[in-house]
Amino acid sequence: MSKRHRPDPEAQPPKIEVRAHARGERHRINSELQRVTNEVCGGLEPDDALEPGASWKPVHHHDAARAKAAPGRVRHWKLKMWKRRSAARKAKAQAIRLVVDEV
Repeated sequence: MSKRHRPDPEAQPPKIEVRAHARGERHRINSELQRVTNEVCGGLEPDDALEPGASWKPVHHHDAARAKAAPGRVRHWKLKMWKRRSAARKAKAQAIRLVVDEV
């Protein structure tokens, strides 16, 4: 279903800026991990190395606060998965009717 019926309250930044920010974050994370790796390979005990904390992790696409605030959404019924299941049930019922009629 398209998003035209669900307007976003705040305007999203341009995709180029989002990609640039994500690339910067990946570079920062890799640099931090590389620094820790170099320290450990240089003779420092792994227990003594300062690992980056939880703040080094990138922000995921899923916004937990928004998910908690939203009421439980019901999935739309008209999905291909449902159609396949309905067709399979109808075919199975037809096969059973044929077997019962023969006996």
